[in-house]
Amino acid sequence: MPRTLICMPTYNEAENIRPIIAAIAKVVPEVHVLVIDDNSPDGTGDIADELAAADPRIHVLHRKEKAGLGKAYIAGFEWGLDAGYDYIIEMDADFSHQPKYLPEMIAQLEKYDVVVGSRYVAGGGTEDWGVVRKVISRGGGIYARTILGIDVQDLTAGFVAWRAGVLRDIDIERVEASGYVFQIEMKYRAYKRGYRLLEIPIVFPDRTVGVSKMSPNIAAEALWRVWGIRFKK
Repeated sequence: MPRTLICMPTYNEAENIRPIIAAIAKVVPEVHVLVIDDNSPDGTGDIADELAAADPRIHVLHRKEKAGLGKAYIAGFEWGLDAGYDYIIEMDADFSHQPKYLPEMIAQLEKYDVVVGSRYVAGGGTEDWGVVRKVISRGGGIYARTILGIDVQDLTAGFVAWRAGVLRDIDIERVEASGYVFQIEMKYRAYKRGYRLLEIPIVFPDRTVGVSKMSPNIAAEALWRVWGIRFKK
């Protein structure tokens, strides 16, 4: 099996980090996990260090401050590329991205360059989301697809598997978005380079433990940054 790394940004996920890593190990025991912790005040980073000390499949990257989801992922991607992994997967720590989908995502990378866990293809969906959140998420995706002209149903999806060669080729160091627009820009860069993207259906439940990182500022960022992505050279 190709060497595979899951990049998992964390901020105040002390209640989730042990169970999510244990759940991943049950489903894909050969996969490694990199916890990218933004100096969580609840001790998430310390727990991750403890797990890493006991298991060579677990790694930890400590950042000094909370600098945004996109920057955390870029740091994780660069770490994984330097370490020579073949596949790199983005995944949340709060069980919104369910480990049971990992085997199919990894298997599909044999035929595709990017595999997206999608809420908006047939068979996908969300659980326990309010009406406002559904409208913002779905409407934002349609808005971005219209501006960018890209046929990906779930552009803001954050459960994404990449071939390492794609990440090397799409100039990830030039990705500027720090919030969820990061996900849009990454997929758009791969699409523009001609890479093959596949969406597989996932069900995305709301987190049951901890506090959501979504904010009005992050949502507002998407409205104007999409235009910057469209016209960036």
